[in-house]
Amino acid sequence: MWHEERHTRIRDLLRASGKVSVERIVSELGVSRETIRRDLVELAERGEIRRVHGGAVLADDEPPIDVRHATRVREKRAIARKVSSLVESGQTVFMDAGSTMTLVAEALSARSGLTIVTNSVDVATRFAARTDNEVRLLGGRFDARIGCTHGSATIAEIARYQAHLAILSPVGIDAAAGASSFELEEAEIARAMCANARSIMIAADHAKIGVRSRVAWCPADRIDVLVTDRRAEKSRAIAAIGEIVSTIEYA
Repeated sequence: MWHEERHTRIRDLLRASGKVSVERIVSELGVSRETIRRDLVELAERGEIRRVHGGAVLADDEPPIDVRHATRVREKRAIARKVSSLVESGQTVFMDAGSTMTLVAEALSARSGLTIVTNSVDVATRFAARTDNEVRLLGGRFDARIGCTHGSATIAEIARYQAHLAILSPVGIDAAAGASSFELEEAEIARAMCANARSIMIAADHAKIGVRSRVAWCPADRIDVLVTDRRAEKSRAIAAIGEIVSTIEYA
């Protein structure tokens, strides 16, 4: 059984019961206890689960933004370069907040003729060093934890724009649940950007494939392009997503 397939199965068991023992995971997956312990350590380091005596439980929240910025950086940079190659000059682009979006902004900042509409201070800052693109930073209630705005005022501003493209990065993407996030406020921003964009591009590394987070905001059949890294190719979840999403691009 492939590494990512085991992780998907472990997530499924946790979603079903909230807590699962090492013994049950070993029995269900048919692999060694040592393999499962390594899997649980990796999932805990990502912030997806909490290890407890004899097993694991679902994490209560997303890991802090500084932890996310330092996680799977190579994959995220590759995704960012691929996303940049798919964006056309002259487009108006929505971008939300997050560690992946910061790297996408770095890659896109070398392009010209774009209008970027974002609620992320990090994203706006990456573009600010160049004058070849126009940046619109959305107002609203400021969340200092992740450096973004959200709330009704931000959503009202989003509604003023009709973007060519929304580039968004969820906590997880699943064939049944679509794109989802942990925080309600982040999900509301992403949902509003989807509603006001002609096309939707999701940037999600392999660890997000097959994951369902707390608040769904975009069904899979509404997604035009999913950009992920090569490690996702062997996942059972990506095959199911590929039957619904129009295009999958691998970085």
